Amino acid sequence: MKTLTLDVRSPADAMADFTHAWNTKKPEKSARISFARPELLWRVLTEKRWELLKTLCGAGPVSIREAARRAGRDVKAVHGDITALLNAGVLQRTDDGRIVFPFEAVKVEFLLHAA
Repeated sequence: MKTLTLDVRSPADAMADFTHAWNTKKPEKSARISFARPELLWRVLTEKRWELLKTLCGAGPVSIREAARRAGRDVKAVHGDITALLNAGVLQRTDDGRIVFPFEAVKVEFLLHAA
C-alpha cells in the first residue's frame, strides 16, 4: 500500500533523513512530507482539505471540477484547496492538467510535549 506520511519535525531532522537516504541509496519506505511546527501542518491540512483528500484517495486523476462534484463543494473553493495541497506537495498534477492523490493511505505523525 502506498502511504503518505505527514509529520512534524525540525528541518534539520528532515534533512538528516534525506542525506542518509541519499548516501545509502535506500529510499524511505513511504513518501513523507514534513512540517516544522504543528501549526504549519494544520494550516495546510484544514478540515475541508482533509475531506477532499479522503474523496481523492484511490480515485486516480480527476479534473478540479470532478473533484468538486465528488466532494459536493463549490468549484472555486475546491480550486483554492487544491492549489494549497499542490503547493505543499500533497497532490500532484498530471501531464494533461488533472490532479491526483497517488496514495492509498495517509498517516499523520506528531508528538505533543509538556511545556
